[in-house]
Formats: sequence, structure tokens, C-alpha cells
Amino acid sequence: MSRLVMKFGGTSVADLERIRRVGRLVAAEVATGKKVAVVVSAMAGKTNELVAWTDGAGAAAQGIAPSDDEYDVVVASGEQVTAGLLAMTLRNMGLRARSWMGWQIPIIADDAHGRSRIEEIPPEALGGAMDAGEIAVIAGFQGVTRDGRIATLGRGGSDTSAVAIAASLGAACDIYTDVDGVYTTDPRIESKARRLARISYEEMLEMASLGAKVLQTRSVEMAMAHRVPVRVLSSFVEPGEAPGQGTILCDEEDIVEKRIVSGVAYSRDEAKVTLFGLPDTPGVSSRIFGALADANVNVDMIVQAHARTADTANMEFTVGKRDGARAMEVVNGLQAELGFEGAVLDEDVAKVSVIGVGMRSHAGVAKTMFKALADKGVNIQVISTSEIKISVLIESAYTELAVRALHSAYELDKV
Repeated sequence: MSRLVMKFGGTSVADLERIRRVGRLVAAEVATGKKVAVVVSAMAGKTNELVAWTDGAGAAAQGIAPSDDEYDVVVASGEQVTAGLLAMTLRNMGLRARSWMGWQIPIIADDAHGRSRIEEIPPEALGGAMDAGEIAVIAGFQGVTRDGRIATLGRGGSDTSAVAIAASLGAACDIYTDVDGVYTTDPRIESKARRLARISYEEMLEMASLGAKVLQTRSVEMAMAHRVPVRVLSSFVEPGEAPGQGTILCDEEDIVEKRIVSGVAYSRDEAKVTLFGLPDTPGVSSRIFGALADANVNVDMIVQAHARTADTANMEFTVGKRDGARAMEVVNGLQAELGFEGAVLDEDVAKVSVIGVGMRSHAGVAKTMFKALADKGVNIQVISTSEIKISVLIESAYTELAVRALHSAYELDKV
């Protein structure tokens, strides 16, 4: 019999009635003969509440940041509650089920607390329980370090938990969320957004990394690396409703007609760091980004240009908002060593991107993007590109205007 991993996000398990609906969806898959594992997130809003508590115990109360390992202990508890509630619900429906915490499986993760990466998942414990007819209800978002400490996987980490478990079990993975698939852009911003029946792993990876909230970036990386069959589905239906809906993640070759642009993504979780008057000499960039990497700060867009003063340059780069203060601490610590004039943090920015595998073989994609933004009076601060995406950094107030303009410019509202 085939194995299936089902993952439910925070809005899908936001209260007891929604958890009961999740139970019905799980029961329907079990009734078809599948061996099922279920990965759950914390109930909607719970993780934010727990994070606020850690902030209060650390920075707000003491003037210091909370300890990362104890931060993980606190924020991982939300998923534990959901796993227990769903297991109880399934038992009340007459099904065999039990909850599993990350340390019980175990999901082995590194010690980069708050953003850990999964290193290993032994399949024996879960696989044996599932094959014996037990539904494994797993707390997502968490693992355990090799020295026995709880480690969390970053925002959206339950997606990564689900795909990693599916890969270890040789199973398919269905990701249930509050939308019925992957759309050409956020339907809350553009009402004409369309659901995509299929999207390539590469396109989904770019969309996830560029701000689309449907899947976590690392979950898509893992799905692509291990060729895990993934579907994105809505949990706000009863079993049997809307059959065949959702979006399938697949290889590019499995998409018959390649679109030039498949979607428009955006992210408001951006901060821009600008360094003025850097010495324009070899090794300076290496020193800056090496120090940021050592501090576990992920850098995204990077632009460097000559300054007006001879032999100096100005540099801009973006990081996540959560890392903005840490990034400034790192670069300010290098000022005396490198001799640059100063650094400024700007958190009033957003990143807007267009993505599509068809960009590889079509010219004029950038022209269309820049003209559409110019026509709406949107100024571009930073540009970055890859084979299948173009991203621009703009003032955050123009985010929704830019998304709608680009969606229309590439005719994504047309079938």
C-alpha cells in the first residue's frame, strides 16, 4: 500500500472545528488504503504569540536578545499542542493515531537555532508504525540537535518537515493550506489571479524564495532534490469536494506549454543596508559577506557602484527584516577595520519579482517589467536577475500597485 504525507498549516488547524475537518480529510485518505503520516503547524497566531513572549523575556525586559536555544524550546510548543489535539480527534473518530515530536522520530537537525536545517530522518520508526496501520501525527517545524536540544526550522518550517519526512519514507506529499493551489500572484492583491494546474520545481523555488507564502523555500529545494511528488491543496473543503483541484509541483519537462512568465511574487520582509565610501580594493566584499555569513545573516540582492570620491564605492544589499539589526551590528563592527564612511538601514522597502521558465528563450521580459513600473511612477532601487526571474526593490508603499501592474503587463489574468 502507498504511503502519503499530509501537511496542514496554521489556518487549517486554527480551532477545534477546523481540526475536526482535518480529521475528516485524513480519514478519507486512510479509507482508500493509504498509510498516512500527518504533519501539523501551530494553530494560527500561536507562533507569533510565543515569539512575542520570547522577545519580552529577552530584549524588551533585559535589553538583550533571547537565547536562541531557549527560543526554540518556547516556539516549538505550538506544534506540540496541535499534534496532540489532532491525534485525540482521530482517536475519537475510531482511528488509530499517536502524536510524534521531532525528538521522538528523531528529526536530526543542526544547531543553527531558529533556522536549523534537517540533516537526517531515520525512516524506521515512522515507517513501521504507519505500516502497522497507525496514523503518525507529527509536530512540524522542529527537530533535535545531535546533543539533544530542540531546534526549529524557521518560518514555514512545517513544509520542510513534511517534504523531508516524505523523502525519507518514499512517499508523496500533499500540502494543505488556506488556498486551493499556487496562483499567478496573491489573490488578495489581484482578484484576477489564476490558479496554476502545474508549476515546475524551479519556478516554485523562485516564487517561494521571493515572497510567495504558499511553500517554504527549503521545502521546495528538498522536493526538487529528492523528486518528491508534491501537491498544494485547500483544507477548507470536505472530503470529495473539488476533486482534481490544487497545483502539482513537477519537472519542467512535464509542463506541455511553457509560459514566459508564470507568476508575480512579492516580499515585504526586506531590509536594505547601504554602505558608503567603501575602499574599492580586493578583499573588502569578502570580508563583509564573510562576517555576515559567520553571523548566520542571509544576504539576497547585492549592488555595488563607484562613489564620487576616487577609489571608493557604495554598496547596497538586502536581508530579511529580522536580520536587519544583526546585519548593522556586523557591518558597524567592521567600520574601523575597513575604513568606510558609514552604514544606513532602510526597512521601508519591498521586493517584487516576475518568474517564468519561458524567460530562458524569450527576449523583452525586462523591458516589459520596467515599462510597466515606470508607467505607474514606481522607482526601482535595486535589480537582480537569474535565468528565470527578475526582481526589483521598491518603496514598500508601492507594493500592491506594482504587483497589479506586472500581472496585467504579462497578461497573467488570461487563460
